[in-house]
Amino acid sequence: MMDFDSRREALLAAAASVFAARGYHRTSMRDLARASGMSLAGMYYYVAGKEDLLYQLQRSAFERVRRGAEEAVAAAGRGGVGGGEGGPEERLRAFILHHVTFFATHRDEMKVLSHEAESLTGARLEEVRELKKAYVGLCDALVAELDAAAEAPAGGGGTRLNRHVAVYTLFGMMNWIYTWYDPAGPVGIAELAETICRLFLNGYAAEVHVR
Repeated sequence: MMDFDSRREALLAAAASVFAARGYHRTSMRDLARASGMSLAGMYYYVAGKEDLLYQLQRSAFERVRRGAEEAVAAAGRGGVGGGEGGPEERLRAFILHHVTFFATHRDEMKVLSHEAESLTGARLEEVRELKKAYVGLCDALVAELDAAAEAPAGGGGTRLNRHVAVYTLFGMMNWIYTWYDPAGPVGIAELAETICRLFLNGYAAEVHVR
């Protein structure tokens, strides 16, 4: 028999699948009960209602992707060339690889995060916004490190890209893979992540003269 946390996680996974397919507003609690195999009464043991379910789903996804990203970045920082400290580009690469891998393997949850970001209300919406802000801030800080490590353009001229525009462009590249990427297709997750890494790092890093 599954414990409370396992049953809750199963409910969240079922809800992610239904919300991704039907959309939050077109989904009823009865739809969610059928998908999860729970009774309506049983569902209310884990959530207060449909919005609470969406909130728990979004909060859980943001917490997991951020925790994993922090661990990946920390590991990259400890595992530089020759076993030394990893540099800014290695840490940013670790963030990108983790993010893309997480999104590719949690497509329903990520579609819900992308499409239902404003479906919550009140304190729940504000909390999820803060979680998103903190996660974006982690990426922004990594790109800021890349900026700080950059050499000045030759002759003192040249203009760097706007860092915040670059960060949101990167998230745009990564977050919308659910619209076209097929994990069962010819491109594996590792190749997908590496391609996005190279597209962003080679373009952005060259512009700020890191390489």
